[in-house]
Amino acid sequence: MDYGLLVLRVVLGLLLAGHGAQKLFGWFGGSGLRPTAEGFSQLRYRAPFLVALLGGLTEFVGGLLFATGFLTPLAALGIAALMINAVAVAHWSNGLWATKGGWEYNLLIYAVLIAVVTTGPGAFSIDAVIGLAAATSGLVWAVGVLVLSAVLAAAALTLGRKPDRALTPAPAADAGH
Repeated sequence: MDYGLLVLRVVLGLLLAGHGAQKLFGWFGGSGLRPTAEGFSQLRYRAPFLVALLGGLTEFVGGLLFATGFLTPLAALGIAALMINAVAVAHWSNGLWATKGGWEYNLLIYAVLIAVVTTGPGAFSIDAVIGLAAATSGLVWAVGVLVLSAVLAAAALTLGRKPDRALTPAPAADAGH
């Protein structure tokens, strides 16, 4: 089981770190920070540069932490909140399947994060080496990541984004008074 967890953590963690590097540095065919911020602006985020920076850092650092199995629940929490945001803002309306731009890939990442937090990062992890793995894994930790990621995502979606003009009622016309 430990070898399986190692493969799972390293592959997912490094892929996520790569996504973060695309946003932050323009590596691996990414656009870099400023164009990423412009994309977040189009998605109605209030502080698009900050959102791009925090999102990129969360994926990059969180991915590296997850790959090495260091502070695994914290890494999973940040990435899980990002996945909920990505689904809500960019994928939900496209349905489930990734072939149509849906949220299948995000759900898979979320499920792996929760599974690893539930079982623990395995013996080949920094958490195990320093004695954190047993104390920071299990059902309570997984439920904590589920709940806190939903709370963080809801905060980012409600406080961090401008209202949709189509949903905002127009001001009442002045009747000349």
